[in-house]
Amino acid sequence: MDGKFDERPVSWRELLNRDHAATLALVSMGVWLHAADSLLVATMMPALVADIGGAPLVAWTVALYEVGSIVAGISSGLLAVRHGIRAPMAAASMLFAAGCVLSGAAPSMPLVLLGRLLQGFGGGGLVALSFVAAGLMFPRRLVARVMAVVSTLWGVSAFLGPLVGALFVTHANWRWGFGFFAVQAIALGAWIVSRPDRPSETDAASAARGMPWPGLLLVGVGVVWVAAAGITGGAAATFACLVAGFGCLAGFLVFDYRRGPDRLLPLAAFDGRTRAGSALLMVMMFSIATIALGTYGPLLLTRVHGASVLVAGYVLALESVGWSVAAVAVSGAPERLDARLAAAGMSVVAVSTVGLAFAMPQGPVWLVTVFAVMAGAGFGMAWTFVLRRATSHVPRGERERIAAAFPTAQRLGYALGAAMIGIVANGAGMADADTAGEARVVARWVFMACAPFALAGLAAAFRFATAPPDGE
Repeated sequence: MDGKFDERPVSWRELLNRDHAATLALVSMGVWLHAADSLLVATMMPALVADIGGAPLVAWTVALYEVGSIVAGISSGLLAVRHGIRAPMAAASMLFAAGCVLSGAAPSMPLVLLGRLLQGFGGGGLVALSFVAAGLMFPRRLVARVMAVVSTLWGVSAFLGPLVGALFVTHANWRWGFGFFAVQAIALGAWIVSRPDRPSETDAASAARGMPWPGLLLVGVGVVWVAAAGITGGAAATFACLVAGFGCLAGFLVFDYRRGPDRLLPLAAFDGRTRAGSALLMVMMFSIATIALGTYGPLLLTRVHGASVLVAGYVLALESVGWSVAAVAVSGAPERLDARLAAAGMSVVAVSTVGLAFAMPQGPVWLVTVFAVMAGAGFGMAWTFVLRRATSHVPRGERERIAAAFPTAQRLGYALGAAMIGIVANGAGMADADTAGEARVVARWVFMACAPFALAGLAAAFRFATAPPDGE
């Protein structure tokens, strides 16, 4: 049983009072830096390449950022257990700032890549620790409102990130764009250091032990191999990359499990028989299932349906808007509805995934837009309550690990999904799909390949909704 629920109405005024407003602003700033940075860099990339070259390495500006984000996200739960939230979050801010400075000053693409890796470490740490702060530093009844704010920020970044990047490219210089985010990260780090931290409920011996670098190396190398599988040529090379990548990730899970109280991930991570495990499995499966729209959606909309680049961009933007609007709309729901809303929201995402498998190759564009908005709205409806339910009735140390693992599971799903659909798209003839008919075949295969992952995510969602608290 979950115990008694707090049925008092939850108002925005309670969240925005002086007891919580500063912490909410801190969490929001961490999420903003991570969410807007990728879109800003994508917008500035043509100008960057025209200035310093390195076009063959553009894909790795994303891949290395994701590697850094995943490794930092996995580390954040343990760091929060050992050192509280303030010190790791301030360090993440400074890493992010250092990466921005390095990328902004880089004379060549290899140094930009190193800067992007540092930005990934910092940004991934910031967003993971923001989730930890949301779960620990607010009363449980306010967590849904906090997550609604976080979801809204993701939607806002979908519009402002490209806009800010375009403004710097048009009226200043792409290097200033990196500098703009470096200044924000330094300011955030200084603010965090000036704030009191909650004491960490851990023993001194645990805090003194070092980070499990071999395990983190396994994660990083595994993600790189999986990412390479999506772009390498030839079936044998693709298969070898996948085997190496999944072998490294499996090795990390074994390594982490054996560390006992020094684990990076929560107990039974991705184990569908537990509440926390099914939640993380659900997030990863749906991230795999939905990455196709962001990766190939604009290209296929223009090739199959003749849509303009502007229209294709707004289809993706409306997905983010759907997420934000749904999250805000349901954020005041009482805790007793958490399980139902989580399952309902993920059911909407599953329907939208199947719908896109039909609408993307067949059209019309407005129907693709409807399913895109549904996908965003389903995530917004469910995500608001998943964190609160997954972290309820667990020991404090597990709460940090579970909260930090959510964005990590999402980024890992995106990395695995991008590799998977890259393999499917290449196998379906994406490179030679010059006509609408050829592109339509690719669209059908790419989005059909997402459906099994959506069904797996749906099964995990219903297990999450019905599972008792872990440990009972």
